[in-house]
Amino acid sequence: MADRDKLIARLLTGASDAAISFAELGALLRSLGFAERIRGSHHIFTREDVEEILNLQPKGQRAKPYQVKQVRRLILRYRLGEDDA
Repeated sequence: MADRDKLIARLLTGASDAAISFAELGALLRSLGFAERIRGSHHIFTREDVEEILNLQPKGQRAKPYQVKQVRRLILRYRLGEDDA
């Protein structure tokens, strides 16, 4: 969980949105209880108690910065990762 907490802290600072790898972001969402399904290059993440659906696509090995911001907004809005620390 320490790696996940470090990634959440890095993501919440907003200083390195372009440096987050797509694999890291996907692993973080799965560890937060999101289900993933894949349609081509689209990775769709859903969670029962979260209204929004995340539709993420990689840009090479990295996550797209605007999609990292979407994940940050969800983490803050739903306080994800706080209750199971």
